[in-house]
Amino acid sequence: MQAVFAAPQQSRGARLRSAAVLAFHSNHFVLPLPAGHPFPMGRYAALRHAVREGLPGVRLREAEPASDGELALAHEPAWIGAVVEGTTSVAQQREIGFPWSEAMVQRARRSVGATIQAARAALLAGEGVAANLAGGTHHAYPHKGSGYCVFNDVAVAARLMQAEQHRHRRPGGRAAGVPPGRGLRVLVVDLDVHQGNGTAAIFRDDPSVFTLSLHGQRNFPFRKEASDLDVELPDGCTDRPYLDALNQALSMAFERMADHPPGLAFYLAGADPHADDRLGRLALSAEGLAERDRHVLAALGERRIPVAVTMAGGYGRDIATTVALQRRTVELAFAAWQRWQAGAAPSLAGAAADGTMTDPRTGFAVPHPP
Repeated sequence: MQAVFAAPQQSRGARLRSAAVLAFHSNHFVLPLPAGHPFPMGRYAALRHAVREGLPGVRLREAEPASDGELALAHEPAWIGAVVEGTTSVAQQREIGFPWSEAMVQRARRSVGATIQAARAALLAGEGVAANLAGGTHHAYPHKGSGYCVFNDVAVAARLMQAEQHRHRRPGGRAAGVPPGRGLRVLVVDLDVHQGNGTAAIFRDDPSVFTLSLHGQRNFPFRKEASDLDVELPDGCTDRPYLDALNQALSMAFERMADHPPGLAFYLAGADPHADDRLGRLALSAEGLAERDRHVLAALGERRIPVAVTMAGGYGRDIATTVALQRRTVELAFAAWQRWQAGAAPSLAGAAADGTMTDPRTGFAVPHPP
């Protein structure tokens, strides 16, 4: 299930400003998991229901799948083919944690597609903040899946947005928010309790993407990759030390990007640092997680950095606890979207004086390329 905080298209050439919220979902694609499987598949439908019932104004729409060409921006063709054609080995399926099925393929495609849609809305449609009610599949590598992750949604969306912003330029030839002579820089803020090893590996030698991961030191994956900035936390870490570490990490990341600030961020807002999480090993309270979300969204909002939010992990002993935590993240993201709208930042959607075209994925207006 996917959500994007963005107004529907009002008229050709009109700026996209409305109190309405458009939400994408893929709850028709539920994996046929065996009885007793540890992955909480039911939380996606439950989260969509909680958002629909508890956040008035949110409108739901099914997300479109990512294409093979989009997936190839971050994944090897052989891996895409094996997943799509159902030729993954037993060992590969075991590493992912899911048996192969057509539903798995469709769900993986749409999870990536929703993050693409969220990023496109936040960046190109000028909405500032957008969300995917699933996503955050950060353990997937170019050549394999891992840890319940088939394809890496953030990696694909980051590379696609860099290409799309290069195409969608303002008159005069420069994309909005991009320094002369430079492309779009992306910041990944990964606060799932497990390190984003796949994302770190994909962008290891790519200075145009800065990866920040704040995670449990002794948790999965046990062989970690090198992010641009890794912060490892001890088991049992509570709210105050966690928030102190987060604020220091954000300050350090922005300082290290000062010569080329990011023009887009992806925020993986995992619920699994919560004290009740079966796989978390940390001890944050519900309010501590909410404060974490506020800190990240405020830091990005103050700098006018558009952000696509994904839910990432959550394995609470009681699924209702995880759903409540993620619903709160959506609520706080919506509040950040409202603040962004109040700031009335210029958008690429309104930049072209000679009309607009409609993105078929989102229905949002984007400018004609020159």
